[in-house]
Amino acid sequence: MNNLSRKKGFFFVTTGAICWGMGGTVAQKLFQEFEISVDWLVSVRLLIAGFLLLMISFMKSNRSQVFGVWKNRKSAFQLVVFGIVGMLAVQYTYMTSIKHGNAAVATLLQYLSPVMIIIYLLLRKQSIFTRQDVITVLLALGGCFFLLTNGSISQLSVPVSAAVWGVFSGVAAAFYTLYAVPLIKKYSSLVIVGWSMVIGGSVMSFIHPPWQLEMSSLSPITYVYVLFIIIFGTMFAFWFYVESLHSLLPKETSLLGSLEPLAAVFTTVVWLKEPFGFYQWMGTACIIGLVLLLTRTKQASSETSLSV
Repeated sequence: MNNLSRKKGFFFVTTGAICWGMGGTVAQKLFQEFEISVDWLVSVRLLIAGFLLLMISFMKSNRSQVFGVWKNRKSAFQLVVFGIVGMLAVQYTYMTSIKHGNAAVATLLQYLSPVMIIIYLLLRKQSIFTRQDVITVLLALGGCFFLLTNGSISQLSVPVSAAVWGVFSGVAAAFYTLYAVPLIKKYSSLVIVGWSMVIGGSVMSFIHPPWQLEMSSLSPITYVYVLFIIIFGTMFAFWFYVESLHSLLPKETSLLGSLEPLAAVFTTVVWLKEPFGFYQWMGTACIIGLVLLLTRTKQASSETSLSV
């Protein structure tokens, strides 16, 4: 794995992470001020972003792969699982956590996923527990503790429902990161992410069809917010994240994606004027510290092959 390839991977994962974090804050704005349904937003963003990615892939001469993934039974089955248990689960749990709490805490809670990946790799005996892993686990757990309690063990700083959905989002993100690896080794990341979004959006449409919303009641700024979430907070965010797995280890991608909380916290506090306590800032610092820890790590010697 050469240095140029790793730099490309770092660019993709950091750009995608920032887009995802900002998209969460914009979604919070939609939920709080415009009373947009979580179910509707998830189905719409997945379907439109998915079709756009497949169109881009088709125009980039990946035409054979766009439909070729369905010709292999094993790959087709993996893609359906990835679309529902990975893509849809990450989207829905994250958005629901924002709905019940706020984008900053929801995004930060999602970053229990590196700890879950580390534990999974240890259980599968595909990794050894290093000193860095110990620090990573302590930072993640300490950060989540401060975020949820704001220093007081007698009560949570966010509703219980927001915390539960946030933890579920971390589980889904860990699965998403690990399960994507064998698929993108055989097919274009554009194809995999695009189809997984279409699959997830189609399943969600049975719960809340995209057309079941009074569009005339939406203001022009609402359309701008929705488009931002679809294009930047969904399409680019997920495409770049999965693309980074070509150059980085899943554990590295998951940890570097911690720039998402930085973007989410910054936009939530500055743009939405959401109050953030001293201990919550400490928790934020702990989780952002994961990024600094990883970027100081020497280049990995080889990429680990993973499957679930």
